Amino acid sequence: MVSPYAFDIPGGVQFHVRDLAERLLSQGHDVRVLAPADEDIDLPSYVDSAGRAVPVPYNGSVARLLFGPVTAARVARWIDRGEFDVLHVHEPFSPSVSMLAMMAADGAVVGTFHSSTMRSRALLTIMPVLGPQLEKLSGRIAVSPEALRTIHRHEGTADAVIIPNGVYVDRFASAPLAPHWQGTAQRPTIAFLGRLEEPRKGLAVLLEAMPALLHAMPGLRLLVAGPGDPRDLMRHTPATVQAATEFLGMVSEPDKASLLRSVDAYVAPNTGSESFGIILVEAMSAGVPVVASDLPSFADVLGGTAGALFRTADAESLAQAVLGVVRDPRLRTALSSSGAIRAREFDWDRVSADVMDVYETCRAARPYAVRTISAGRAKRALRGRS
Repeated sequence: MVSPYAFDIPGGVQFHVRDLAERLLSQGHDVRVLAPADEDIDLPSYVDSAGRAVPVPYNGSVARLLFGPVTAARVARWIDRGEFDVLHVHEPFSPSVSMLAMMAADGAVVGTFHSSTMRSRALLTIMPVLGPQLEKLSGRIAVSPEALRTIHRHEGTADAVIIPNGVYVDRFASAPLAPHWQGTAQRPTIAFLGRLEEPRKGLAVLLEAMPALLHAMPGLRLLVAGPGDPRDLMRHTPATVQAATEFLGMVSEPDKASLLRSVDAYVAPNTGSESFGIILVEAMSAGVPVVASDLPSFADVLGGTAGALFRTADAESLAQAVLGVVRDPRLRTALSSSGAIRAREFDWDRVSADVMDVYETCRAARPYAVRTISAGRAKRALRGRS
């Protein structure tokens, strides 16, 4: 598998690649992952570093990507050494090692498309060159209907099977409760997880809604977890909101699960460019009611009954939705129950089996080791001489 994004930086695609790799390894498959990463950090034993990535603005965020002729040569050597049955490239549209691997490879190549983007001028510019390379994909996976729509925007009629991101549901469902994060009737707790300085994660919208929430529930506590400096966000925030907001910084995976298990509601105020919403599935797995912006991708994940939606980027609508959930024990119980059932559809047991079906189909169509195009030509030339 190839990840386009730096493996030493947390992110949804990186977590997906990590979890899928470890699930397949646990089933007895041989798996190698190529990803950008600093050479001096500890990586899982199955991960090979493609070199240090460079921060690049991408899809409403800042992604750490790696491109160029030196990297292309490194990727080609990795492919030829591996003699893989299947090469699985994640985010082939991203200008990074996944695109380079797809362009170099010949054989059973699977592409997973994670992102949701409007029509990109950059992509439209390079599609005449990139299009023929994308045609080499033996199989396409989209993690959501929104990701599939992104494929259609840029590739026209190209199709893909929808296989969602996976979650180890039981890890969240069985996480221990944390008393310091649990709410009470007088002091309920709500949580936000995400990069603080990334506007599309929507923390500013949630903070804008906090005065109305505190007016209705003076004891409310907002727990914020994720990387970033909160000072700019809080500079013009009322003192009452500052006092009610607790910044936890980066939390470990076990602590994230405990946080989600412990609060009264999880709030996802994201404003756009979300193709899936893995945090929603994690929250549902933990049994916490979800209150989310009505992005199409979030509505798809929640399935109509597993969460409460509010108008995207509308602080007043957000406040009303949170109040409706936190104040109504019966609604919280109903959302938690529906969410726990819905989360099972995203468990890695099911998701990894669906991915393996794609691998086997592509392998049957191209039953030879994946190699670079140049290596394939060299082998054919040697056979012609013998």
